Amino acid sequence: MTSATEDRVERGLGAAGAEPPQAPPVQAVTERPLRADARRNIQKVLEAAEIVFASEGLAVPIDTIAARAGVGVGTVYRHFPTKEALFYAVVTAHLEKMVARAQELADSPEPTEALFTFMGEVVTLAAKKRDLQDEMARAGMCEPGFHASIKAQLNRAFALLLADAQAAGGVRSDVGPDDVTSLLMGACLASPGRSEPSPSMVSVIFDGLRARTPAAG
Repeated sequence: MTSATEDRVERGLGAAGAEPPQAPPVQAVTERPLRADARRNIQKVLEAAEIVFASEGLAVPIDTIAARAGVGVGTVYRHFPTKEALFYAVVTAHLEKMVARAQELADSPEPTEALFTFMGEVVTLAAKKRDLQDEMARAGMCEPGFHASIKAQLNRAFALLLADAQAAGGVRSDVGPDDVTSLLMGACLASPGRSEPSPSMVSVIFDGLRARTPAAG
């Protein structure tokens, strides 16, 4: 995030994303700087675990994840001491990507289109990751407190995108981040059994958010 972006956050947007207390998360074992091959192995494990957890649930053996990633079981345990730690890391990485994308779009010269781009990507990703989200809920990882810190970062980044679009006159001023989030959640939940959101539904949401040009007298 650029200094300009940070300045906008400090001018009030961050307050809405105040972070609630949270128990220390279970992190990967490794704290020292990793070699390139170790980083690649971790990435392969996370990608494989995301797919396997979504399709087979948290009860899946670590051996299955290791085989899917093409690494040994010892490699998985070297970085993630428990299956829960691996699950936590998968979800955290997923949320971190969303934060990074929102921060990237925050410097766009077209703030309204940046907001709608992010919203469209969120809805599409949520539809594709519905199985993982269901498994997160069954594991209690959607309860208040889990991933509170990274969720607060995502809330602040999204609030910034919305505020910039409103300041540019492209989005109506009478909606807030909670309103828009509710609309997005509705779009995600309204297409059960689909891996893609309804384009018409997303279009209706965008049209409803756009600022109206006063009719000529």
